Amino acid sequence: MKKVLVIAPYPYLPYFSGGQKFIAQFLEYFANEVNLTVISVQENDFSLVKNYRTIPLLKKSFYRYIDLSLVKKISNEIKLNKYDVIIWEHPYYAWLAFSIRKRTGIQTIIHTHNIEHQRFRSTGRWWWPLLKLYEKWSFKKADKLFFITPEDKDFAINSWKTDPAKCIHLPFGITIKEHPSDNTSSKEAIRQQHAIAPDEKIILFNGLLRYKPNLDALKYILESINPLLLIAPSFRYKIIICGKDLPAELNALTSYTDKNIIFAGFVEDIETYFKAADIFLNPVQSGGGIKTKMVEAIAYGATVIATESGAAGLDKKVCGNKLVTVPDNDWETFAEKVLESSKTSTNTPAVYYETYYWGNIVKKIASVI
Repeated sequence: MKKVLVIAPYPYLPYFSGGQKFIAQFLEYFANEVNLTVISVQENDFSLVKNYRTIPLLKKSFYRYIDLSLVKKISNEIKLNKYDVIIWEHPYYAWLAFSIRKRTGIQTIIHTHNIEHQRFRSTGRWWWPLLKLYEKWSFKKADKLFFITPEDKDFAINSWKTDPAKCIHLPFGITIKEHPSDNTSSKEAIRQQHAIAPDEKIILFNGLLRYKPNLDALKYILESINPLLLIAPSFRYKIIICGKDLPAELNALTSYTDKNIIFAGFVEDIETYFKAADIFLNPVQSGGGIKTKMVEAIAYGATVIATESGAAGLDKKVCGNKLVTVPDNDWETFAEKVLESSKTSTNTPAVYYETYYWGNIVKKIASVI
């Protein structure tokens, strides 16, 4: 069994965002295939870890990214415990990664979650061109690269001439192996909790609401999509908004309660909401990478209506009719697809679970490191 060291540069336990969830679940399943140790920040709740070793070595402040003492500390850890591979979550620590490789000779893998400069450009950060140069340099020097989407992998190969042999697809995974059997009971539980009538469709959106792409998507729902649904003849529904850190100025969406909007805030058991939902909305149009909430929504049985940008990264061939895409900014068509999809209900295809189950994904990853 290979000995693997992973550097996770920010808190991920407990997880509140899709990116945190990606790291937490990947490591949990990956530890079943390798002898795993993770170096991260002290702010994690490491009591949640059951099957790998943790070292809270990284500092809390931003200055952890320029902490020169880490070169010696991590190099010594590698030499002492004789790791075979080191995986760096994100390219932010590339300078450190290659300094340590020079000292130890360890195989060095960068696990990208987005093409980072594109994500920061889409969210208006002025320094994205500097990140682009740094990111491109890190791709060139890494021994291997893990990409969350085929599109990101293709960008690296075609635009930056990255060696295809070292580019590996590592998608966001799911924790279930088949279509759930308790959708009906979950739907009834959510109806009772939020006083939703039996003849009303349950429509869902969730995400970390301080993250600009998610907040923008919420505003598209409130200002562009829902007004069209409200005037649809005989369409009865409620839209449930789940998520942490809604800006205070939106006042818990109280001004929308008479417009079929329910704000549930952060919920501990989002899986029940996914299983209860008839339709999941994904009008995200920026941010890059794959929208992890969409992967889970389909797994738990909801039909996803997404913009083309929002659907990026998902293997559409395995989704059947559980994924419906519309052009960006075409909110009339988006609303029409919500209405059409509300009239049918089918199970998620078995091939979807074969493709996205974490247990299958990590076996492939363990075989190539």
